[in-house]
Amino acid sequence: MKNQPRIFNSISELHKAMGQPKPMHPLISILNYGEAVFDPKDFENGIILDFYKISFKTNFTGKLRYGHGFYDFEEGGISFVSPGQVLKMQDEEADYSGMSLNIHPDFFRPYALNEAIKKYGFFSYSASEALYLSEKEKETILGVFNNIQDELNERIDNFSQDVIISQLELLLNYSNRFYNRQFITRKAVNNDVVSKLENLLNDYFNTDKPLENGLPTVQYVADELQLSSRYLSDLLRSISGQNTQQFIHDKLIEKAKEYIAKGTFSVSEIAYKLGFEHPQSFNKLFKKKTNISPIAFKELFTKN
Repeated sequence: MKNQPRIFNSISELHKAMGQPKPMHPLISILNYGEAVFDPKDFENGIILDFYKISFKTNFTGKLRYGHGFYDFEEGGISFVSPGQVLKMQDEEADYSGMSLNIHPDFFRPYALNEAIKKYGFFSYSASEALYLSEKEKETILGVFNNIQDELNERIDNFSQDVIISQLELLLNYSNRFYNRQFITRKAVNNDVVSKLENLLNDYFNTDKPLENGLPTVQYVADELQLSSRYLSDLLRSISGQNTQQFIHDKLIEKAKEYIAKGTFSVSEIAYKLGFEHPQSFNKLFKKKTNISPIAFKELFTKN
């Protein structure tokens, strides 16, 4: 069908489309972008892979979009795609040199990595939330890629899969560490995101949006900030120790306390004004966050 993403069910299909020989192993390969030959028009509607893809960009040209801004990044970076995601090839392969590690889930299905890989949230990040690597970090990642390539080139035996799985786990753990470093070193950008989120929620609760649309969801605020929901939660957790849902709840409780202190509305009315369908749900959340019920909190302002 026209205007539909192109679906790749196997790594071999991807190699063929990129003008490359069949992979040495049907379930895992490293594809060098510098050697790829393809017509961008074949991928203009994007692609969907039935396997994981870890793209290691060794050289960007120009600027990369990151959240609301554009940032120069010359050293290189790495991005992660899980099966089923729509990937725009022009964003992935057009403006840099590098390589991609492609891994079918069947390769590590018998291993603990089959479950562990789900904890690596960066597979849910968008392309604009790539991991930006320092020169030293780039060398570390390149070393792991080279180890996997050497294993595929020279030592296909009974131990190859175990060794490659170990290298994959090392790569993911390094990426986790480097993302944590990125959250710390990009404080200015991250604090800007937090400020925008606070303004977004303040505006939301100060209008009739809760009555019309209900409670703001994690997906809603992430979309408004042009970030993936998982990246936003990880960013907030790195700064405040709270995920996005907890952050939303804190802002909600602040607004609830403001309403209660003014004494203009009943507790039930406040619950509806904040977007709750049932006052009982509001009461439960309020008590969980404050260790006191809304009624008891209201009495603090009526005793004097």
